[in-house]
Amino acid sequence: MIPKVFKEVIDLGDGREISIETGKLAKQAHGSVVVQSGKCMLLCTVVSNYKQADVDFLPLTVDYREKFAAAGRYPGGFFKREARPSDGEVLTMRLVDRVLRPLFPKDYHSETQVMIQLMSHDDDVMPDAMAGLAASAAIQLSDFPFECPISEARVGRVNGEFVINPTRSQLEISDIDMMIGASADSVMMVEGEMDEISEEEMTEAIKFAHEAIKVQCAAQVKLAEAFGKKEVREYEPEREDADLAQKIHDLAYDKVYAVAKAGSAKHERSAAFSEIKEEIKATFTEEELEDIGGLISKYYSKAEKAAVRDLTLNEGLRLDGRKTTDIRPIWCEVDYLPSTHGSAIFTRGETQALATVTLGTSREANQIDMPSFEGEERFYLHYNFPPFSTGEARPIRGTSRREVGHGNLAQRALKGMVPEDCPYTVRVVSEVLESNGSSSMATVCSGTMALMDAGVQLKKPVSGIAMGLISDADSGKYAVLSDILGDEDHLGDMDFKVTGTADGITACQMDIKVKGLSYEILVNALKQARDGRLHILEKLTDTIATPNTDVKDHAPTMVTRRIPNEFIGALIGPGGKVIQEMQKETETTIVINEDPVTEEGIVEILGVGKKGIDAVMAKIDALLFKPEVGSIYEVKVIKMLDFGAVVEYTEAPGNEVLLHVSELAWERTENVSDVVNMGDVFDVKYFGVDSRTRKEKVSRKAILPKPEGYVARPPRDDKRSGGRDNRGRDNRGRDNRRDDRKPRDDKKEN
Repeated sequence: MIPKVFKEVIDLGDGREISIETGKLAKQAHGSVVVQSGKCMLLCTVVSNYKQADVDFLPLTVDYREKFAAAGRYPGGFFKREARPSDGEVLTMRLVDRVLRPLFPKDYHSETQVMIQLMSHDDDVMPDAMAGLAASAAIQLSDFPFECPISEARVGRVNGEFVINPTRSQLEISDIDMMIGASADSVMMVEGEMDEISEEEMTEAIKFAHEAIKVQCAAQVKLAEAFGKKEVREYEPEREDADLAQKIHDLAYDKVYAVAKAGSAKHERSAAFSEIKEEIKATFTEEELEDIGGLISKYYSKAEKAAVRDLTLNEGLRLDGRKTTDIRPIWCEVDYLPSTHGSAIFTRGETQALATVTLGTSREANQIDMPSFEGEERFYLHYNFPPFSTGEARPIRGTSRREVGHGNLAQRALKGMVPEDCPYTVRVVSEVLESNGSSSMATVCSGTMALMDAGVQLKKPVSGIAMGLISDADSGKYAVLSDILGDEDHLGDMDFKVTGTADGITACQMDIKVKGLSYEILVNALKQARDGRLHILEKLTDTIATPNTDVKDHAPTMVTRRIPNEFIGALIGPGGKVIQEMQKETETTIVINEDPVTEEGIVEILGVGKKGIDAVMAKIDALLFKPEVGSIYEVKVIKMLDFGAVVEYTEAPGNEVLLHVSELAWERTENVSDVVNMGDVFDVKYFGVDSRTRKEKVSRKAILPKPEGYVARPPRDDKRSGGRDNRGRDNRGRDNRRDDRKPRDDKKEN
């Protein structure tokens, strides 16, 4: 019996639709939906334990996976099975998590799992744009305590027109690629890259996406009502004590306010706050601490947050003594590491990033192999955040989701400024050495300088800044904070990172924690961010104004050469013998690709020093060398034979031709060595392909004067007896057998 299916359809306004369906699949999950657009289908399931976990946070796991079977493909690698998530999948997980997590109650601590799977792929549909919709729709069908439906949408701009959830082909010509997450009332998350757009244009794109998201949220409400909205489950809330909260606030607020106003450094300030907390705890007995110690810590944190926020709103001061628009002191240095192809240090206050650049061939491109996308990146950035950067000691368990996300943001900020004709594959690695606020933006700044130090001809330098917002809905006061500290990151109502050139925004990442943030405040915040970006950009260009004109002496130089398709095999040689020997002899790296359009061979030659590259270019020139009939060329004898000499063109070493003994001189030549010897250099005339021998013909005697009295030998008579065409074999063909020849007797039986 087929179960009853409930379905809602969302019209995207351009002939495309998104459907949300439930009731057919995964019914033991607490909520499940299938979201479909075209042939693309996502299955999302949600489950949350009914027992609260013994933790003080929400143990939420968002998992997004793309199944290779969805695209009719096998997973790569030896084991034909999906393994750890790719960076692309991790980035989608982060996008969904950042919107869902704030909408669960703060005292809800049950282990919760959201699983989103790509079950069917469509080349014209990008599935990550529907992941947030799928997650929220599944939660709406569950009994989870969740504030309101949300959705996410991608917005692009093609030919000046905004597009919701553009196709990949549309995205390739779009100057905006932004993901927006929102509820019907408020924008909550923004992340994306842009082609140097203005703050106003970015705001218009967010508004456009939000209107589409409102429709998607309404569809979820309709689906839940049709399915039968479940009663929200009951759970054990956190213990609360209003009297204790007021007592802690009264004990802590003034002291915290005074420490915050003193404008101290991170560790000094942290120690002072800890001392206040310990003094408060000392007013309680051991029995009380054992009973309500957790509440004391929670209420102290609330009092500390309130005091710091009030200091900023009331006096315009911040934890380190700065005003709201002040940027921390900056110092920069390039060419710090002697062996890298490019390096730079960027230090802003207590945040420091050391970036390195490595230049390579297309062979070093980062291969992307996902069911929804196959391709490669010729520019990519990796971000490392070791525990010592924050003064901690903890085990390293591989690359974290945070490192993937921050690295991707910095990569998107910079990649548009790498010129399309850059011959190299470029890898940037950022090592965060100190962190107190926005190491990802420090990565953008150090990456810019390292690229210019490496000689990568960036179109324009890029800088980045992390911003914060503190607001009070009751009083209407708000403060936008430039270059936020780590402590300011979690106590504000919005934190956002903006990168760009002097002419516009190239990437952004926003997390908005306050409801109903006005677009006026958003635009003002973005404009303040622009002022900060330009200030930081000036510091970068003071350190290195323009990209170095050449790569470093120890860095490889890249030369690209195109050759006709028919010469690719000759350059590679049987089993790769020719190209391997060439690389060994010249100490270069040679990569050959085929242009999919022209089918020409694209030869990349990477080498340190000019000598090796010139040798490879000479070999290619020799390979492509085509002598013209009637022209005279200089040759060198490289082999002596009884019937002539093998010579090579001096302008195309390795390009050989036979100089027949009869073409050495006008006089009859008995021995080749009577006329030429090994290593002799002289001129010959090229006659093209001889019609009789079907081999290339060159002649030395043709450019020598005829001796006096020279008489040419008469031409050979091809009709004379014994000639090739009259050798007495005419009657030996199959059709001329003797008629009186008896047939062969059959073989006798054994």
